[in-house]
Order: sequence, then structure tokens, then C-alpha cells
Amino acid sequence: MSVLIISNRKGGAGKTTTAVNLAAEFSAAGKKTLLIDLDTQGHCSIGLGVKVNRSEPSIHTLFTNPTATITEAVRKTGIDNLFTVPADPLFNHGDVESKPYRLKNAIEQENLSSKYDIIIIDTPPSLDALLLNGLIAADFVLVPFIPHHLSYEGIKQLIRALYPIMVRENRDLKILGFLPNMASDRIKFHIKMRGKIAKEFGMAKILSPIRRSIRLAEAFEAGKPIRYYAPKSTGAHDYSVVANEILSLL
Repeated sequence: MSVLIISNRKGGAGKTTTAVNLAAEFSAAGKKTLLIDLDTQGHCSIGLGVKVNRSEPSIHTLFTNPTATITEAVRKTGIDNLFTVPADPLFNHGDVESKPYRLKNAIEQENLSSKYDIIIIDTPPSLDALLLNGLIAADFVLVPFIPHHLSYEGIKQLIRALYPIMVRENRDLKILGFLPNMASDRIKFHIKMRGKIAKEFGMAKILSPIRRSIRLAEAFEAGKPIRYYAPKSTGAHDYSVVANEILSLL
């Protein structure tokens, strides 16, 4: 089993869209996939069309109830091989400060490696104990970014936060790659920004781009991954390509 965390310190970089659509691609490839939504915005459930009842457990129940489990919060999505653990939009981030290993320990104690092939963790943009939990629990980090200066700054902030964790807390954690979102080969600035990242981290770390497509936004509103909402769209094609690249790296 591989645990893949999707993160960027800059909001609006396409983390949740990427998490939902990669989860759908992996499950379609026959990989039993669990999507965990650590971001209290709770948008993964929206993108998958999963209705969340506040009375039911969420991933954030782990941090408020010492006997809570991930397994009891798992929901079916209606898509074969794809399951999700929703967020609690009312969760207080302060409740997790003293529990940086809570998520990792739960994954191990519940033996989720025997139940799923891939776990994807969507994260909040804030640099807090929730993100730390995700990074400590993960094997790989995927960084989606928009070819914009602020998104590049978000990458640099994330990398600065990553190195101490990779040295002291999770030596198995690796940077899987950087995923250009809403990218265009016709806009010189987009090419420039991808070049800056490639120069700093290596061209091999730049994954195939996700092109700008209104269909991706429409799919999210409809509560469906793009492969099921508009299978012939550029968004469906691009996420299929990227999913295959990632599977070859895991």
C-alpha cells in the first residue's frame, strides 16, 4: 500500500480537484482506493457526490475521540473500488496540536495496508498539526500548482516545512512530483514558472500538465469525477495520463 498526500501551502492550487480525480482514476485501474479529507472545507465529499451527516464520524473524530477509528468513518462513494473518509467542517484545529502521530498510528493499528492499495490524503493549505499528521503518515507528496508566482511561493514554503519532517519525523517520505494545474503551453509565463520549478527540483519531477477546462469545474458541481462526467474531455484525458504516470512511480 502507498499513502499519497496532496499538498501546497497556496490555496486554490487544485489540491482537491486533483485528489478526487486521481482517486477515481486509481480505482478505475483496479486499485482499491481510500480518499481521506483532512481539509476542514470538506470539498472531497462534494466532488464525489457523498452526502455528509454531521452526526456520523469523520476523519477529524480521530483527534477528539481517543477510541475513534478511521474504519468507522469510511463511506462508500458509489464508484467501484473507491471509498472516502469525509471531513468535519466545524472541527477546531487546536484539538490536534499534541497528536502529530494520530493519523499514522491509526492507519497502522487498523491495518489499512491490507484493505487498500492506495490511500490519498487531501490537506488544508495551513501549516498546522493537521498537515503535519498527513505528512508523517504519508509515503509520497504530490504538489499541484498553478503556474503563478504565488503558487510558486506556496511550493517553496511547503518544501521548507517538508525538510525537517523528512529528516526528523518521517525519513521514508519522498517528493513524488509537481503537477501543473490550469496550465497552457501558449502562455509564456506558464512555461517560465514550470521551468523555474524544473530547474530547482529536476525536470523528472514535473508531471504532465492538467490543462484549463471548464468541464472540471462542472464535474465538481455535479458531484462526479471528470472521467464519469465528461469522459471525452481534456480534463479526463489529462488526469488519466497523470494517474498512469503516478502509478508507475509508486
